[in-house]
This record gives sequence, C-alpha cells and structure tokens, in this order.
Amino acid sequence: MKTLKYSRQRESIKACLMNRHDHPTADALYASIREEYPNISLGTVYRNLNLLVETGEIQRLTCGDGADHFDGNPRPHYHFMCRECKQVYDVPMETMEALNTAAQEFAPGVVDGHSVLFLGECNDCLAKHADHKIHKSA
Repeated sequence: MKTLKYSRQRESIKACLMNRHDHPTADALYASIREEYPNISLGTVYRNLNLLVETGEIQRLTCGDGADHFDGNPRPHYHFMCRECKQVYDVPMETMEALNTAAQEFAPGVVDGHSVLFLGECNDCLAKHADHKIHKSA
C-alpha cells in the first residue's frame, strides 16, 4: 500500500469527506473545500481523492450516474442509490461473505471481495411523487 507525504490540503479533503455521509462527487467536495482553501484547484481535489482511494483511506463509488462518488468509510459495506435524485446512501446491513464463495464458482480468477449497489427510489422521492399525485387529483 502506498504511503504519502503529509499534505494539509489532502488532510482537509479527507476530513471534509469523513464528516459527510452523502457520498459527494469530486465537484461537490471541491465546492465545500473551497470555503477553507479558496485557491485550491479542482485538479488538486481530483488528484488527492485518487491518492486517498489508492491508499485505501476512502472508497470510490461508480454508480452509473456519470460521476464517481466518494465515501470516507473504507470498510466493506453496501450502498443504495436513488434512480430519481441520484443520492447515495449507506445500507447498514452485514456484508455477505458467502457471496464471495458463491461467485468463486463462476469467476475466472480468485474472488477476494465484492461491492453491492442497490438501486431504487428513496423515501424523499417517493414522498414527493405521492404529494404530486395528491395535488393533481385534488
């Protein structure tokens, strides 16, 4: 695993990410970091996020919505993405190690982990649709 020289900006990016639970994109994180470091560039944020992913300090989530999301919790866990608003949430359930064993039977190599992204519609979006239907029928 790669070790890095200390960087105040990188530590600030990591701290900002650790204090969030919304799985922001690099652009959203950049907007937050600029409050503390107004001269930081988007390239610096991307570079440091990539380094933090490489060192295993954070996770990169590719959710199929066109932008990578980042998670300050590097431990294995599952995620849920709302197809409507694209918000990503942690799913607080135990990871299923048996899934690795089941996949090993079909994998063309050694399975040593897995990532699960559940898709659907979040409660906020469901509530908005329900409110919209109520107002439309009134």
